[in-house]
Amino acid sequence: MIVGLTGGMGSGKSTVAAFFRELGVPVYDSDEEAKLLMVDSEEVRKDIVQLFGPGAYHGKKLNKAFISKIVFNEKEKLKQLNAVVHPAVRKHFLSWVQSRDFPYVIQETALIFENKAQKNYDLVILVTAPEKVRIQRVMDRDAMSEAQIKARLGNQLSDESKIPLADHMIENIDLEQTKKDVGKLHKTILTKALKKS
Repeated sequence: MIVGLTGGMGSGKSTVAAFFRELGVPVYDSDEEAKLLMVDSEEVRKDIVQLFGPGAYHGKKLNKAFISKIVFNEKEKLKQLNAVVHPAVRKHFLSWVQSRDFPYVIQETALIFENKAQKNYDLVILVTAPEKVRIQRVMDRDAMSEAQIKARLGNQLSDESKIPLADHMIENIDLEQTKKDVGKLHKTILTKALKKS
């Protein structure tokens, strides 16, 4: 069974993913894998250089600052970048799934609902937290200003619009509670996955 794990910036997707990993669930981190593919995949590199020019890389390294500056000011470029990276990640994920031996796997990825990709999953878990909490977490983590964070949050759907689309929701405010909620949800999904197999 393939489970999607999503949530807006600062909601704590990675924390929830880590709790599932502790329970032995294979978790695929789409962001991390996308970063690796942008460096390691010849095909992806070639497409990115075509999109942004040779300034997209410093030698073997991706020039993140250069690309970020462009995509946050030009929505069209962001779309084009996603059109290169998302299919490559999807392909890599599907081959990764084949080599996992567990009743279900999780793909941690930010924009499931924004990309209308929920059809790719048997279930989708949404991680939420109040906006104030999320902004504070991102400020603590990424040295970004509140205005920069709000601008990025503006590119994501609100929790209110995502909740009705999700199969399960975890509100991530108190870590102890979140860990308990993950444990309960793990049992529920495991039962479903074992019935399916």
